[in-house]
Amino acid sequence: MRRTFLLVCWVIADYVLFVGAYTLGYLAKVQTFTWAPFPIGSYLRTVVIIAPFWLLVLVSLRVFTLTRIQQSRKNILHILFACAMGVSFFTLAFYFLNDKSPVSRLLLVYVGTFSFLLTTLWHTVFDVWQRKVLRKDPPAYPLLLIGINRDTERIIKLLNDRESVFKPVAILDSRGTSAKEIAGVPVLGRLHKLEETIREKRITHLMQCAEIEHTINLLSVCRAHKLTYLLLPSVLGIVGVNEKNEQIEGQSVIMVG
Repeated sequence: MRRTFLLVCWVIADYVLFVGAYTLGYLAKVQTFTWAPFPIGSYLRTVVIIAPFWLLVLVSLRVFTLTRIQQSRKNILHILFACAMGVSFFTLAFYFLNDKSPVSRLLLVYVGTFSFLLTTLWHTVFDVWQRKVLRKDPPAYPLLLIGINRDTERIIKLLNDRESVFKPVAILDSRGTSAKEIAGVPVLGRLHKLEETIREKRITHLMQCAEIEHTINLLSVCRAHKLTYLLLPSVLGIVGVNEKNEQIEGQSVIMVG
């Protein structure tokens, strides 16, 4: 419910912001040259029509993803691309809806710049706010950690320090330990409590930090409970190298080097 509400508010706010950015661009053009190149009514009608297509571009690029870092370079480039597409949609729509009237190139620069800057700023602010909302108890994305080592403590501190939407709520370890908690996250016992912990904590994501011999079992449990499975590269011995997710002919692989 929380996630749906946030997404709906996010999309509506982006729609309003897009129309506002184009209105601001029009007013800046009029104020600069003290004349209106075309009536604001026909102008805004075109903007309202093309705004949903701009939103569809953002959706196709997966910008509206609550677990995505909005300040990341990749996400900002996606917003830039979407805003460039928005300018293209507006140019074509205005040309055909208004008796093939030309559009000022300076106006296109204004609206493209305003839409990109305002969208980037808004998404950054929204990301900070929605992280706080999604982390409130009960968290929207409770994370179960498997295995205890230095990476376990490191990943917990990283997620908490950055207020990630993925909130560690429990740790399980196959070897057993006398520790009651790691970095503030309770250690609930061995792997025989896996399914019980998933049900009680309403786990949505499982991260394997160690115990490579239990990988197949963990994957089976994740499939059965429809969880998202996450694996630290260090579990596979990939340490101190550059790894990234890639595709070869549509097949997902982990590329190292």
